[in-house]
Amino acid sequence: MPPEMPHETRSNKEVLVTGLLVILLGTSGFLLFSYISHNRTIKMLNTQVASYEAIVASTTKTLADERKRFAMAEDSLSEQIANIQRDLKEYESNYLYEVGKNDEFSNKISELSNTVSGLSRLSQIDKEVLQKYSKTYFLNENYYPQNLKKIKDKYVMEGRDEQYFVGDAMEFLTNMLDDAKDDGFDIKVVSAYRSFDQQQELKGNYTQSYGSGANAFSADQGYSEHQLGTTVDIVDTKTNNLVAGFKNTEAYQWLTKNAYRYGFVLSYPENNDFYVFEPWHWRFVGIKLARDLRRKDASFYDWNQRQIDEYLMDVFEEP
Repeated sequence: MPPEMPHETRSNKEVLVTGLLVILLGTSGFLLFSYISHNRTIKMLNTQVASYEAIVASTTKTLADERKRFAMAEDSLSEQIANIQRDLKEYESNYLYEVGKNDEFSNKISELSNTVSGLSRLSQIDKEVLQKYSKTYFLNENYYPQNLKKIKDKYVMEGRDEQYFVGDAMEFLTNMLDDAKDDGFDIKVVSAYRSFDQQQELKGNYTQSYGSGANAFSADQGYSEHQLGTTVDIVDTKTNNLVAGFKNTEAYQWLTKNAYRYGFVLSYPENNDFYVFEPWHWRFVGIKLARDLRRKDASFYDWNQRQIDEYLMDVFEEP
């Protein structure tokens, strides 16, 4: 039988075991408490995560729904905009169509007004003013030009009888003579309007002096441009007579360069089909016609009557 342990040694062991047991129990309790607390924390966190996930899911669904509604609203708005743009184009097209119709109507009214105004003005113009006479076309003895007025004495060659010219063209004539004088050329009227009877008497005198040769430079009564009242025989005061030599003067050169600006043309230039060259014989036909004849390098009798008649309405107008 083994010997018994001393009482003190047994007591120390018991104390040690008891201490270890207490430590073990304390540690286990702490671990158990920690585990339980940790689980609680995890559960709480899981609950919060689940809550957040639910919130996120709900928010995501809400955003998806909003995106869907926004997309639907955007599509609807785009369709409305497209419809509005289509309507605007249609309205614009209709507006432009109506504007075009109104402009067309306004143009027609304007054209009609201009036509009426033109016809009214044309009705007041002597139809004979631009007619072609000279051996072919006859102006009867009863014709008398409208609005004849006396040419002021300062424009008529000294020693000549009173001379008359159509009043509507008078200013064009006097402006030409004034401007010529300003440039140093004293051009005067030798003969202007001649009636049917005056032309008959003049032609008779020429025939007595020159026989049939008078036909080369003098028109029979009814065929003279002078009866129209828009034709003048003019020379400078140095020449002072109707002679072919007038063509060699500086005054004549001035007329050939400038007369068209005042509406005058040389009726019988060199190599014409009617009479001998008459550098003194100038006829008023209006500035537009005189200008266009010059541009075409043509004389009055080169053009047909229909062409010339187109200028009748504006014969006394400034361009």
